[in-house]
Amino acid sequence: MIFRREPIHKKLARQARLDAETAEPAVEPETRGLWGMGSLHGVQRPRRWDVVGSVEAPELTGDEVRFVALPNGDVVVDEDVPEDALSPLADAIEETLQPPYRGEAVRRDGEIWAVAARRIDVAEAEAPGDELELVVNQGERALTVDGERSFGSVAELERWDRLGDSYVVRARRLDGRLWEVEANPL
Repeated sequence: MIFRREPIHKKLARQARLDAETAEPAVEPETRGLWGMGSLHGVQRPRRWDVVGSVEAPELTGDEVRFVALPNGDVVVDEDVPEDALSPLADAIEETLQPPYRGEAVRRDGEIWAVAARRIDVAEAEAPGDELELVVNQGERALTVDGERSFGSVAELERWDRLGDSYVVRARRLDGRLWEVEANPL
């Protein structure tokens, strides 16, 4: 059902007993109904995954696994998994998405796994700690290392200034000098 309200200019003209034709709107009134309005249904959630699929992985143990594929093709995983057990998952993802990416897989039925992945940015940097955050706001910089305020800088985090003069960069150590980096304007 579409509800059409009488435009205010026509209502006022009718009540004042004026000629409504002289008060026509410059554009056609909205006729799509209310379902196209974000205020009623909210805004679509951002997509979490770039690739989703299922694959047979007979050598994989457990019920779920998280991993990161590095730009050189190496795979970093925190869990204990047999060597090459992640190959079927990575092969399924890389049909569509090239490294670097972060992936997750969940056992569905026997040897069948649901796998999903999203692109990530990876940077190489020499820095202390395991988590870094650089906040730049109108030229003022604040660096935290593992949640503690730190003095100095990490050059690899500074390169994100292309986002403007206010941005935040978060980095999480993947392995050695490799970091997963996420940057957003403020």
